[in-house]
Amino acid sequence: MNSNLVRSVIRKSLFQTGISQTRYISSSSITSIIRSSSENFVRERSSSNYFSLYRTLGSKTESVSTTELGSASAAKVEAALLKKEEQEKKNESVGGEKKETSVVVSSYWGVSRPKVTRDDGSVWPWNCFMPWETYRADVSIDLGKHHVPKTFLDKFAFKTVKLLRIPTDVFFQRRYGCRAMMLETVAAVPGMVGGMLLHLRSLRKFQHSGGWIKALLEEAENERMHLMTMVELVQPKWYERFLVLTVQGVFFNAFFAMYLLSPKLAHRITGYLEEEAVHSYTEFLKEIDSGKIENVPAPAIAIDYWRLPKDATLKDVIVVIRADEAHHRDVNHFASDIHAQGKELRDAAAPLGYH
Repeated sequence: MNSNLVRSVIRKSLFQTGISQTRYISSSSITSIIRSSSENFVRERSSSNYFSLYRTLGSKTESVSTTELGSASAAKVEAALLKKEEQEKKNESVGGEKKETSVVVSSYWGVSRPKVTRDDGSVWPWNCFMPWETYRADVSIDLGKHHVPKTFLDKFAFKTVKLLRIPTDVFFQRRYGCRAMMLETVAAVPGMVGGMLLHLRSLRKFQHSGGWIKALLEEAENERMHLMTMVELVQPKWYERFLVLTVQGVFFNAFFAMYLLSPKLAHRITGYLEEEAVHSYTEFLKEIDSGKIENVPAPAIAIDYWRLPKDATLKDVIVVIRADEAHHRDVNHFASDIHAQGKELRDAAAPLGYH
């Protein structure tokens, strides 16, 4: 391509000067002709800052600017083009090696996502959960259940939760979307802490957990999915994110210490927290029914996770989340009752898959 460019310049110059192309011309004459023609070529385009000599390199087109050409002698043109071509080949070679390496690494470890589809044959869009982890919530559960505090620890747990509700009511008032978002960042902590400590206990004592590790981690994951759903509906402001960091940090450490000292108290407090969650989502539904909160379409993640109909709305989402919270209420009060009887959780079968 480069030699063709030089030949075309020579032919054009010879034709303009009337010199036969078959006539012998000295090398110094050729150099003079090339330099003169190149300078004329640049001057004709001096009104713009850049001009391009386009060449096809593979599937790409490349340009050389007048800043690289300087006075635009033929030798400089040729050198600039060669330099650009070599650099492009080098870049393509390096890029090809990187691409090939990444593919080799991926296939080497054998870690790849299997092809997963919905029931209708469409591609499954989520990596955070799979179709076999979805379920239909049991919305027929009794929402009015309440554990009446009788012992000192039960009363302490009940009053602690009621005190924690006061700053929440003051800060969020009737902004139930933001309230639910904050609630879920806290509600996902007890299951994770309990499951983690039971896991460590099982390792230390070489004992089975009776399924309770999995049950509590399922609860934590379910609460996290509540949060992922609410984030789709409510975009938290910067100060709400800061509040989440603060509350989660304090609550995690406090609950961790509490679970070490008294698992019975920790589970009882969690049970009362879930009772408050049921109440909060009931108030949320009242706001939707009254029209104060718009009943928008349900997020796609909620439709797939709870197997809701395609035309599901926010109300449908809140109904299934409330049902989940009621199930978590029952599980934690049940766990506390096991400890109250002087037994360990592994002595009773864990309510796995209790939704």
